[in-house]
Amino acid sequence: MQEGEPVLRISGEIYGCVFTKQDFTNYDLKLKVKWGEKKWVPRIDEPRDSGILYNSQGECGVDYWHSWMLSQEFQVSEHQKGNAMGDFWCIANSSADIRASFDATKDTLKFNPTAAPVTMGKGGKGFCQAAANYELPNGQWNELELIHVNGKSIHLVNGHVVLAVDNSSFVVNGQRQPLTHGKIQLQSEAAEVYYKGIMIKPLDAMPKQYAQYFK
Repeated sequence: MQEGEPVLRISGEIYGCVFTKQDFTNYDLKLKVKWGEKKWVPRIDEPRDSGILYNSQGECGVDYWHSWMLSQEFQVSEHQKGNAMGDFWCIANSSADIRASFDATKDTLKFNPTAAPVTMGKGGKGFCQAAANYELPNGQWNELELIHVNGKSIHLVNGHVVLAVDNSSFVVNGQRQPLTHGKIQLQSEAAEVYYKGIMIKPLDAMPKQYAQYFK
């Protein structure tokens, strides 16, 4: 308990996750997050890191760290070394289409709503930077929001759209299959982190103010 509110503390000492029992599809997820002080090997000198993994299916341990389920990642990361809240990662053999521009100086993709869609995963880039950094200073609570409807997702950080994900899928025998529902995982990834105010509500459709990101 902190200031009378229940708070989930993730120590970060091991790579792993806490995940829902329930399978979710078509929803608006909101939560608040702030960093603790502790960091652990192998990320002592790296930005603090966690993540919201959505559309999570199958067994844990199928990703590159042998810790998480097949899923899409709304990255929760300290803004350093090109990382930011709301970045996107393909976990295991997931895939998606994101409008992004290539930054040759950083050898990575960055969300750009006016750019052409880029297919993530499937042997290509598995990471895309958020459009901008809206993280508050360490010690303050950041409000994150994930809107997911029918394989389309919006990542918001403190009220700002930072990334849009289309055609959420996973690859089997070289073919993309829809990945539109699943459990929700919160990562433990070598940094102490706190979550609170976790709320989720069902949606019938993508809210109109976000439809422009999928035209």
